[in-house]
Amino acid sequence: MPDGPPTMGVEEEFLLVNPRTGHASPCAEPVLARHRHHGPLPEGVKIHRELRLTQLEAASGVCTTADELRHQLTAARRVLAGAAAAEDCALLATGTPVGPGPAGPPPASTGRYAEIDAVYGAVVADYEACGCHVHVGVPDPDTAVAVVNHLGRWLPTLLALSANAPFDQGRDTGYHSWRMVLQSRFPGSGVPPHLRGHAEYRRAVETLVDCGALVDADQSFWLARPSGRFPTVEFRVADTALTVDHAVLQALLSRALVRRALADLAEGREAAPLSPQVAAAAVWTAARHGLGGELVDAAEETRRPAWTLVEALLAHVRTPLEESGDLAEVEELVGALHTGGTGSVQQRAAAVDGTAAAVRWLTAATVPVEHGTLLTG
Repeated sequence: MPDGPPTMGVEEEFLLVNPRTGHASPCAEPVLARHRHHGPLPEGVKIHRELRLTQLEAASGVCTTADELRHQLTAARRVLAGAAAAEDCALLATGTPVGPGPAGPPPASTGRYAEIDAVYGAVVADYEACGCHVHVGVPDPDTAVAVVNHLGRWLPTLLALSANAPFDQGRDTGYHSWRMVLQSRFPGSGVPPHLRGHAEYRRAVETLVDCGALVDADQSFWLARPSGRFPTVEFRVADTALTVDHAVLQALLSRALVRRALADLAEGREAAPLSPQVAAAAVWTAARHGLGGELVDAAEETRRPAWTLVEALLAHVRTPLEESGDLAEVEELVGALHTGGTGSVQQRAAAVDGTAAAVRWLTAATVPVEHGTLLTG
């Protein structure tokens, strides 16, 4: 852990589609092979394939400032969009498919992905959901678990802020995050349980593996967890961000939540356990209503207007945001969401003229223009 605010990094998952029909397009392998010809990536940025060949992931390096993170995410989106266009594909920043699935049967999965297909069957057969995962540095594994205990109340609000998945293969679901509905079909999903230390966390994961609910100890569906690969807490709650600015907002809020949790722990304030059923209700209301209705406050076990919970979140992390110099930027980005709507709201507006129009709009909105400012339709 360096001096100053904890480090952060972001993993963004994207869909690949036919730009004319909107069908999901399994072109991940040729796009991966081609991306190096479409401009250099900043040091530390990596491109990976995902569960389906209709998906790709761009992972930033380790960042300390919003500007550094924005630069890396912007470069990755531009490179991937260029490589996709060269393969007659479009790159879309959406949590679920706007248009129909691939034309024809999907290619068979291999390796670990084939094992996931075998274990989960039809639950995962059409799973093309894309998320935005944020990593925030922490000192050690036991601290990571203690920090995760402090996050549960705020995870549904982060989901509502990120909502960018209103469609499912051509139909409007009526939800703001259908991705979260799809994810809830997997065992052990949702707000993580309250655990005492990393040893208990490992036992909980290993028990789910022994029960056949997880493929291996590297897999879990909780919305926040200690990373198995890095000295970080990993937030897995957000839909893929429509814009780089939306991704940066998630990263800054996530880092501030970790920093607030570290301060609380240093003062001896442990998190109170949440009711698992109320926490599940909080996640569901965030997926259903986004920022446009009432959400469940899992700590108070009552409903509140979504923007009341956003204001409570900002008050909770105000001090760490001030200390890191991020408060003004976060307030500006939240204000833009209040004015322009989340990704789900903007997608629905673009889809008034049909799926093809929505795909064209998303193709433009995904790729940053000058200085990281993004097209918004």
